[in-house]
Amino acid sequence: MLILSLSSVTKTFGGLVAVAGVSLGVERGQIAGLIGPNGAGKTTIFNLITGSIRPDDGHIFFSGRSLAGLKPHSVVALGVARTFQTIRLFPRLTVLDNVLSGCHCRLVSGVVAALLRLPSQRLEEKLVLKRAMAELEFVGLAERWSAEAGSLSYGDQRRLEIARALATEPKLLILDEPAGGMNERETANLMDLVGQIRDRDITIMLIEHDMGFVMRVCHRVFVMENGSLIAEGAPLEIQTNPRVIEAYLGRQDD
Repeated sequence: MLILSLSSVTKTFGGLVAVAGVSLGVERGQIAGLIGPNGAGKTTIFNLITGSIRPDDGHIFFSGRSLAGLKPHSVVALGVARTFQTIRLFPRLTVLDNVLSGCHCRLVSGVVAALLRLPSQRLEEKLVLKRAMAELEFVGLAERWSAEAGSLSYGDQRRLEIARALATEPKLLILDEPAGGMNERETANLMDLVGQIRDRDITIMLIEHDMGFVMRVCHRVFVMENGSLIAEGAPLEIQTNPRVIEAYLGRQDD
């Protein structure tokens, strides 16, 4: 059963066709990889899914509902969370406060309840704090809850971003180059973490240039080149696909 589907999605920027009629589907429970050379249109696809930009043509559906015209916060509320290629934390806030910011979309208490400190609001505050700490425990950062986010190592900041995304209670988690800049040990730990997230019944879609990472964790891989989808299939199929090899390595006569 598809949790995400794109149908003939197109996006242009001036004279540049960033995405050219892309159609793809991600099944519920999958770890799906989106790969391709630099400039292939991968991050544009993520931006279209999450509402940062709107498609010029085509349709995007999440859990059977159209995402057309929805703002990013509305997409998050439906159950789509993401991390970014460039880390976007609040560096001067604590690790815990960064994760708490991700819980905001699930709060139901209004301004009046907060100002009056009503019992319902105090209870919700306790539950949210408990949830945020649980996500920090999940990614291995519970002991650093009071540290400034900017003081963490690069790998830990990546994991903090994931914790904040998980705090939104997503059904689909989108990761944009999660292993970028990580060393070998950090990458191996991230592989384990991605598998544990999948075990929580969260579907994952990721962009990643580390092909070893993609081939080991993904169930299905989509390949883009010059804004178009040129191949899709299981990791082994993608590794031996002549068109994919050409896109990455060039033709023999080149």
